[in-house]
Amino acid sequence: MPENTTNKNIRDDGIDLLDLFRRMGRTLSCWGKTLGRAFLIATVFLIKRWLPLGLSIALGIGVSFLLKTTSRSSYTSDLTLRNNNVELVLGKNNVDLELSRNTMSNADMISYLNRLKTYCEEGNLTTLANSISISEQQVKNILNISAFWIIDKGDDKIPDYVDYNDNHNIYDTVNVRMQDRLDIRVKINSPQELTVVRNGIISFINSDSLFQQRNRVRLRQNNELLKRLDNDILQLDSLQKVKYFEETRNRIPQNGGQFVFLQEQKTQLIYGDIYSLYSRKQTLESERELYKGIVTVLSDFSLPSKRDNGALFYGKFFIPLFFCITVLILILVANRKKLEEVYKKY
Repeated sequence: MPENTTNKNIRDDGIDLLDLFRRMGRTLSCWGKTLGRAFLIATVFLIKRWLPLGLSIALGIGVSFLLKTTSRSSYTSDLTLRNNNVELVLGKNNVDLELSRNTMSNADMISYLNRLKTYCEEGNLTTLANSISISEQQVKNILNISAFWIIDKGDDKIPDYVDYNDNHNIYDTVNVRMQDRLDIRVKINSPQELTVVRNGIISFINSDSLFQQRNRVRLRQNNELLKRLDNDILQLDSLQKVKYFEETRNRIPQNGGQFVFLQEQKTQLIYGDIYSLYSRKQTLESERELYKGIVTVLSDFSLPSKRDNGALFYGKFFIPLFFCITVLILILVANRKKLEEVYKKY
């Protein structure tokens, strides 16, 4: 190919790219001017019609306060429970507790408690009242009872947030579901009934025969392990005394009243084993004394400071709704002649 033709193609490509950028610039500039003009027209349109728009906002506020006054108050509160039936084993450091491979997770407990949620959604007040052992009159105040997982971010054994939306990725190995605690959220009309509901929920859990059996097995195994630890501690203590006397006999006096040891002292190694067993024993004793029941309340229901369905709750919906409807009506009125022409034409 001749050199002149090649140079000409290169120049043409350069010219085409410059022309393309100019067109893009003109298009973006045109869009910007159009958006600016539309924003200006919309602003002037709204300012000129401030009275009907203001009335629409006032109407939304009035409807919100009316609904707040006429509707029953609803409140939300949370209860945090520790699931004591989770099967635990001592960790590598013999102090912290870790989940065993054959552990009972919170899945069974949460599934069991969400039966109450089903009763609430179905309006089965009789069954709900019998389940949590309260009167049907008190049950009428309960709107919902739901159990949720608690998420531990970073797997540091510290609870971080509650998975209310149930959208946690179960395959996430960094942010994990806590297996020894759960959250129960209750929505109720009368917050004074929260204590009664709390006692009813715990009674509902304690009435399950499988949970009872697992708890009895856990406590029995705990006692058996404590007895074994006491025996091991006594044996190590006796071994420590024997080794002490053996090492004392192996000392040979030399000139100047000094001693020469024929073997290294091993007694100090036993101290670590004894303290390790004591740590395991104390941990199990704490488990037995503090967590005797199937579940333990870690954080009780708190009395809500304000209702869920206040004026703001309704205002978030009705104020934008009335405002948008008013704007739509004003646009139709302002363009009624054009709409009539289009209607007559078609």
